[in-house]
Amino acid sequence: MRLLIVDDDPGLRQSLALLLAEAGYQVVSEGDPEQALGRAASEIFDLILCDVRMPKMDGVTFLRRYRADGGQALLIMMSAYGSEDSALAAMREGAYDYLHKPFRPDEVTMTVRKAEEREKLRREVEVLRTSLGAGAASDLVVCESHTMRDLLELASRVARHGTTVLITGESGTGKEVVARAIHRMGSRAERSFTAINCAAIPEHLLESELFGHVRGAFTGSTADRAGLFELAHEGTLLLDEIGDLPLDLQAKLLRVLEDSEIRRVGGREARKVDVRVIAATAKPLEEAVQRGEFRADLFYRLNVVRLHLPPLRERPEDVPALVTHFVRQAATRLGHAVSITPSALDMLIHYSWPGNVRELRNAVERAAVLGTGGPLEPRDFVLGNGNGKHPGGHGANGTVPASGANVLDLKTQVEAVERLAIQKALEASGGNRRQAASLLGVSLRTLFYKMRRLPVH
Repeated sequence: MRLLIVDDDPGLRQSLALLLAEAGYQVVSEGDPEQALGRAASEIFDLILCDVRMPKMDGVTFLRRYRADGGQALLIMMSAYGSEDSALAAMREGAYDYLHKPFRPDEVTMTVRKAEEREKLRREVEVLRTSLGAGAASDLVVCESHTMRDLLELASRVARHGTTVLITGESGTGKEVVARAIHRMGSRAERSFTAINCAAIPEHLLESELFGHVRGAFTGSTADRAGLFELAHEGTLLLDEIGDLPLDLQAKLLRVLEDSEIRRVGGREARKVDVRVIAATAKPLEEAVQRGEFRADLFYRLNVVRLHLPPLRERPEDVPALVTHFVRQAATRLGHAVSITPSALDMLIHYSWPGNVRELRNAVERAAVLGTGGPLEPRDFVLGNGNGKHPGGHGANGTVPASGANVLDLKTQVEAVERLAIQKALEASGGNRRQAASLLGVSLRTLFYKMRRLPVH
């Protein structure tokens, strides 16, 4: 483990370096904080011990500048009597711990050992998260289709790097969910995930929302305010509906992506930010570029890796898993068991879902709230235009008319849906048949009977 000591007191630097070297650490020290920052930027350190009060630069400023330059090492502040407030302020800014001067040798080594253990655990978690890949986000992105599984696998590979990602897809397909999954599977998972809908913020407020402002920048700006890029420092920022970003802000966003710097509205000082940007849109950006509504250079900068979410109608095999997921959510919220009949599930599988996953979630929630208390039946769902018929002219209850003699056979269809429902209930309950029977709204005896008859293994 490599340590850097930053303190203007040469005697303390020497004694501390000897103590930690004897404890088995590689130690270097600097008396000038500016030189220490330069060294920290060019060399790799695992831990930095920094004095809170130094003539040229205080410890909090050192910490801010170090983080702004992308420094990742843990920082332990050293404070003398009367400077505890500064040490605590540094901890609020992200310092790991502080040592109160004068300190005993065992106190120093114990604090450094604790920091070493934490760093070791953090690296282990990172390795585990990387090895889990797409599985780390399986509770976020519910899917069974090959298309979505392949997309999630690609997302897990992208998540390991800081690459900008563009997520496209119709409204309601789950673009923000996938963005959260990328954040969770990446190295920034312990930092914040921030999302903003660019279409939901008035144009005259959006720049301040993204980049912050200084006092007096405009009427009503009575104090300095950090923007989302600063607040998301070291984390992930999702810019949803990026296609609605005004042209003048597109140029500023491009500069942030290129230089990793922002400038608050009305301010002159450039501030370093380390933010992973994920953009999402339901609009075809290539067409917006051709119309001159979206900058081509920003499009190419965002479109490094594109993940396109197919609409739900193109992946009906995901519907049972999603229904199971939403039914469990509804049961938790309502405080009682919720289940769905095979005929209702079949209806949902064959519906075209113009509002995609969001519409399906709302349909299940509505049915669970307004249902009669038993298993949800087709009549409990209101789909499409609200009269049980899909706007596109599909069959009764919003289902698509089936075709093919084998599919038209009612018994075959019912058994297939029953088998699928039982399999999903068993998966949702982790193989616990009593819980599966509860989810399905049938007795345990009925479940056993159907598992033998269909059969289901």
